[in-house]
Amino acid sequence: MQILLWLVVNAVALWVADLLVPGIRVGGEGGELALNLVVVGAVLGAVNAVVRPIVRVLSIPFIVLTLGLFWIVINALMLMLGGVIADALGVAFEVSGFWPAVWGSIVISLALMVLTALLPGAKR
Repeated sequence: MQILLWLVVNAVALWVADLLVPGIRVGGEGGELALNLVVVGAVLGAVNAVVRPIVRVLSIPFIVLTLGLFWIVINALMLMLGGVIADALGVAFEVSGFWPAVWGSIVISLALMVLTALLPGAKR
């Protein structure tokens, strides 16, 4: 049940980014859109679970040097990688460049923070 709630929270955060950030697009309408959002949420979750810890350790000097601002770059790169993987899986998800990925990662992070605060069972 926890995983299902986590997928829904990720899908809602992606939907918010799709609405607010030009350059991030999740394709489909109705049920297809909902399915694409859940699949992309799962892909981004897998990327964050597998790739992000490795990148985090390798980028510690940059994170310290930039006083933590390099986290934004890491999040943007993870979003772009998720877009590439989703495209390879045939899911309609597009991140059209680095700056949309930066803004998208900020919006997704803020939406996740708000949603996990509102839903006590949605902790990551």
